[in-house]
Amino acid sequence: MKIGCVKEIKNNEYRVGLTPAGAKAYCAAGHDVYVESGAGNGSGFTDGEYKDAGAVICGTAKEVWDTCEMMIKVKEPLPEEYPLFRDGLILYTYLHLAADRPLTEALIASGVKGVAYETLIEKNGSIPLLTPMSQIAGRLSIQEGAKYLEKPFGGSGVLLSGVPGTPKANVVILGAGVVGSNACKIAVGMGAHVTILDISLERLAALDDLYENRVQTLYSTDENIRAALKEADLVIGSVLIPGRSAPKLVKKEYLKSMKPGSLIVDVAIDQGGCCETSHVTYHDDPVFEVDGVNHYCVGNMPGAVPRTSTIALCNATLKYGLMIAGKGLENACRDYPVLCSGVNTYGGAVTCKNVAESLDLDYKDIHTLL
Repeated sequence: MKIGCVKEIKNNEYRVGLTPAGAKAYCAAGHDVYVESGAGNGSGFTDGEYKDAGAVICGTAKEVWDTCEMMIKVKEPLPEEYPLFRDGLILYTYLHLAADRPLTEALIASGVKGVAYETLIEKNGSIPLLTPMSQIAGRLSIQEGAKYLEKPFGGSGVLLSGVPGTPKANVVILGAGVVGSNACKIAVGMGAHVTILDISLERLAALDDLYENRVQTLYSTDENIRAALKEADLVIGSVLIPGRSAPKLVKKEYLKSMKPGSLIVDVAIDQGGCCETSHVTYHDDPVFEVDGVNHYCVGNMPGAVPRTSTIALCNATLKYGLMIAGKGLENACRDYPVLCSGVNTYGGAVTCKNVAESLDLDYKDIHTLL
């Protein structure tokens, strides 16, 4: 199969869909790999490294799009890339369609086979292609949160750890999944006072055991969320329902009772955000204020650490990508049905039920189309 990889064009996105090592693996499996010149620069990978791995370096993104049978990306295509779509092309990337109706309609109209990293669910219930970026986003959320609590960045001037004789910062984490548990790990390590909420008592019990009562765990209800927010210096929004828009756990009215200069880091923004007042921001202008509360809503947080992120992502996507390239999407799905959960669009239809319901579009079962 002809595999393509282009430079990401999202604002301040420095990751790339394939590392040179990944390109070498596809070439070793008998595939042809085409990489746009400069695609890996932001992650520290040169054209020469891709060439040494066996890839063909192309001068323009259009040349790669027009040549490849499967495009491997990081982020969802932007409107200027929609004209490059064509019937039968396999697009293997993060799509986050529940928050992006125009992209969904473009994929349907063009007949692109859209395979979304974030909805591929393994037999054990894990989301292997989302996990590495969730780990990074969770850890980065505390790092960024600590920075934007500083007074020069518009924050309240609170140090997460405090010092002897002063209060620790209160960090509230909504959701105890991969993002939330990684945020918790860093926040505890930095010495903050941490409260984490979830609807899974099993997850809360595991965190309670892991941190030996150093973390306050709460069952997630409106009442508990509202009470926790009143004391919060830093709030991490980390809820996820695969393929669906994130539930709005933080209502606009709650902001009025929060501390002035406190900060919400809405990691769920890729799926629409879990705060009613959130909207997507970018690394070059990441924070805005509503009712005295700052919001950090960068839609591609791991793009700030592209070297780590690209390597981690390619480690996860390579296994499934080689399956698709080796057998074609249809046969790969038949032989390894887990892949079906990643297929969001196929043959002009939406094939992810959660996406279809979120956007009020018709849904078709991928199994009936293969």
